[in-house]
Parts: sequence; C-alpha cells; structure tokens
Amino acid sequence: MSIDRDEDEDEGTATVELAAIMTTTSTPVTPGPTSPPLEQPKPNDFVPPTRPSSTPFPNAQQGQTDIRCLTCQPDCFGSDDCMVTSPISQPTVVEQNPVLTLAQLPAEIHECILDHIFGYRVSTTSPSSLNIPSVNARSWSTALRHSRRKELSNLALVCPLWRDLIQQRLYRHIKLKATVHCSNDVMAFFVRHPHLRTYVKHIEIWFPVFQPKFLHPVAPGDTSLALPTVSPEGIASATYALPTDNSTLEEVFYLVSMQFPEARVMTLEGGERKKAPRVKFSFSGPALVTRDLPEIPSIRTLIVKGQWNIIRQPKDWETISRALPNLEEWHGTYAKPKSKSYLSMASTLECLDPKITSLNLCLECDYRREMTCPPYYLKVCEQLHWCEKLAKAASNLEHLSYTGRVCHAFFDVLAKYSNPRTTRLKTIDLTVKNCCRQNAQWNESGSGITDMHFIAAFEQLVLGGIRALERLKSVELLRIRYVDLDSPVPPLNPYFMIRDGWCSGVWSEEIVAEINRVRPDIRFEEMVESFGEVGYNKEGRLVINPDFPKSRVLSLKLANYAMLSGGISIV
Repeated sequence: MSIDRDEDEDEGTATVELAAIMTTTSTPVTPGPTSPPLEQPKPNDFVPPTRPSSTPFPNAQQGQTDIRCLTCQPDCFGSDDCMVTSPISQPTVVEQNPVLTLAQLPAEIHECILDHIFGYRVSTTSPSSLNIPSVNARSWSTALRHSRRKELSNLALVCPLWRDLIQQRLYRHIKLKATVHCSNDVMAFFVRHPHLRTYVKHIEIWFPVFQPKFLHPVAPGDTSLALPTVSPEGIASATYALPTDNSTLEEVFYLVSMQFPEARVMTLEGGERKKAPRVKFSFSGPALVTRDLPEIPSIRTLIVKGQWNIIRQPKDWETISRALPNLEEWHGTYAKPKSKSYLSMASTLECLDPKITSLNLCLECDYRREMTCPPYYLKVCEQLHWCEKLAKAASNLEHLSYTGRVCHAFFDVLAKYSNPRTTRLKTIDLTVKNCCRQNAQWNESGSGITDMHFIAAFEQLVLGGIRALERLKSVELLRIRYVDLDSPVPPLNPYFMIRDGWCSGVWSEEIVAEINRVRPDIRFEEMVESFGEVGYNKEGRLVINPDFPKSRVLSLKLANYAMLSGGISIV
C-alpha cells in the first residue's frame, strides 16, 4: 500500500513540473507580441523626418496669401486701404517678446555700467574704506576723483536716469580753492543748482601759499588773478608773493555747513613752501578772542595735509574738534620732517578726544634709508620720548596707522596702558623710518638692510609687538614694515605681519618662541633658511641671486642679514 502511494505521489509531482515547464510565463525566453496588421493607421502626431541640409530648399515654401504695404499699420486691416487680395483668413501672428530699452533696464545694471566706467565707489561710512588704507582700500586722495570728469560729464545726456547717476559720481568728491573769490563762486553755483548739494560726500579745500605778483597795475575791484603773459622767451614780468585773498577757516567751515549737508569727509590742505603762511582761523575781534568755528555735524573723517600750516598747537586742534562733534577718524600728514612736527604732535595727542577711533599719522614720508640719525630728531629726543606719547594715545583707539620713527618702547608703554578687558585696538600698521636708539654713536644710528644695528633694533621692535599681543586681545592685524626705495634688493626690506591667524616676514628663534607663547594658534606661512644663491665676485663683494625676483617674500631669517653688511651685488 505504501509503495503504491509513493508511486502515485511521484507521478503527480512530475505532472506538475511538466506543466510548469510548458507554461510560457515561466520559461526564460518569452515570445514577443503578435505581429501588427498589415495596414496600421498613422497616429495624429506623426512628424515627417527632417530633410538633409544638403538638399536645396529643405523647408517647404508656402505661397504668400496676402499683399500689404510695408508702411501699413495694424489699424488699417479693416479699412479699404488695406491691400488684401486673398480671401483666405489671415495667419495667426505669434507675439514676440517686447524689446527693452536702456531706460527699462534694472537700476543695478546701470550702476554696474557706470562703475565700470568711473571705477568702483567706496562707501564713506564703511569701516573698510579707511582702516589701514594701504592694506584694505585705496587712499582717499584718489579714491573718489576721476581724471576725465569733463569728458564723462557728457554721459549725463544719454537719458534722464543717467543724468542723476552721473551727477552723483561727478559731484561726489569736489576740490575747492580757499579764496574769497572762489568761495563766492561756489556759493552762487550751488544756490542756482540746489539739487547737487546732497551729492557731495567728500569736500577737499586747499589754501594757496603764494600768488603771482605783476608789475602792471590791476584794475580796482578786480579780485581775480590773471595768469602772467607767456612768450616764447618765457614768463614775462611775474614774481610771487604771499596770498592776500585767502579765506579763513571760519569762512570755509561756514561754506561747508551751509551748502553740503551730506558731506562725510573733509580734506584741508595747508600747502607747503619755505616760510609758508599759517592758515587763519578767523578774523580777530576787538578783544582778540578766537571765535568758535561753525559746527559741521555730518563730517565723520578729517584729512589734514600740510598739517604744520593748520595745526601747530593743541589749542588749534581743540578748536577744530569742537566744530566737528561727530568726528571719528583723523588723518594727518606733514610735508617735510621737522622737529616741530614731532613736538607739536606730541602735545596735541595728549588732548586727543575719546570720540576719535582711528588715527592715521604720517610724520615722515621720505621712504629712503639714512646714514645716521638727523639732527632735528636729536632735538626731539632731548625734550621727550616720542614713542611714549604715541603709545598713550593709541591705547584709546581702534585703528592706528603711523609712519615715522618708532622703537620697542612704543609697544611696552602701549601694553602698560591697555586693559585686556576693555581695549578696543584692532589694527596696528607701522611704517618705520628708523628705530630710535638711546645712547647710540653717530655711526650706529642709521637704517637699511646693510646696517646690522638697525636690523637688531627692528628685531626688538617686532618682539615688543608680539609681547604686547598678550594684553591686546582684540588686535587682528599687526604689521611692522621698513620701506627703502633705494634698496638694492627691495624684497629684502624687513617686515613682519600677523593677519588672519598667519604670520609672515622676519623670523628668528626668539621670535618663533614668543609667538608660540603669546598666540599658540598663529603659524608661519613659510620658514626659509636662506635668501637664495649666495656667492662672491672678483672684488670680494657678496652676490645674491634671489629665489624671489618678483613674488612676495613670506620668510626672512634675520641671521642672514649679517652677510649683507659688507655690500651687495645683484645678478
């Protein structure tokens, strides 16, 4: 019985497996669909193949169904004048995108076009516009003016929109002559064109230091100064004398306060000449008391060029500061180095207003090495130590940019007067003319890459700056550089900079150790042991083939400057 049951189960299983094999859905090769009928109708969306480009007339040409004149307007299609000869209905005209004119472009496009022509404008309220101008932005002396102002003024005739945009750029920075005659002309012009007053953001006023003096008499009442007669032999009968038509500082401030309510930057240029006249603040009254200047609340930045002719004592600065209640930044430049410049500025810094957050001071702009310390600075050292005066004023600032003489005592005093919790100083930019040294011999007080006494003093200055960072917690940029335009190898001019967590410039074992102690997160971008290929010529002079003929140097080992003390030849 069991044997018969097993046989029956085997036969049933074989039958199921055979049926599965014979099923079409279970076979690995499934037959395709049945063949379509011979006559299959074409679908409605059938697209004929494109004819080859080599075939002449690749597109079918349809005959023209209507005839009309080219000057015919759409309104005349329903009139008898329309020359329509075909009874066939007019084809549907596909409306094209309307063509944009210049005036319909977005305002951003117009601004980009004019920025490409005039140059990009720097905001007068942006902190990046003035903080460390040599690093972040262009100098105010050329940032807002254009050399082709008269030619570019014709662009105001392109369209009404461009008229406003062009006038905003043309009158953004204007320069005026501080004479009574010129001041009256400026006043009359802006009274006739009052809409231009708000465009002025930077007003620059320069005081003449001489005027031509002619031998022929001038008509009475004529305040204008005509140019002397010029002949092929030269200028005829012309000499120069002190100006007699200059405006006072009170008149200048009155002009700015009345006519330029949106001015943010004001430049006063005192000029430079031998025995230059000092700018008068106001006409003295009966009691010989100097009156206060008219107040200009809109000015945020004051730039003084030829500062010796305008500010000679602290009282002058106090008078100007009271007239500018919202002043934040002060740029002062002296045309020539003098002992009086250092002494007057030292006394002025003692009464510097707390409202000043940025100071840009240039006491010596002659970027050349010197063999020994000049006599005029020895006079300064006999009366005071300039670095201490500058450090006390810098402790209350946010940004300091200074060009002149400085030593490591500046950073020592700055760290002493700075509170790590309340200090606001963020950037320090020092351009070194020379490092002041106490009790130095006349032949040990020079500057240059071949003077090892200067290199040693520069290293102490860098070390002082690094140690000061221990208390100056908020300093983000520190740059100390020496510039020598007569240097035989300009890339070897020593400098030191800390920026964005990276350090570059001169280095030594002591400098690296101080950085690791004060700011462990700062790293050198590159540390190179040599200046390049070094050898000697037949005369025994050192010959250098630098590895960095055009690129910026990131590493300068101070010990290598000892090889340059005997002279350099460049190949």
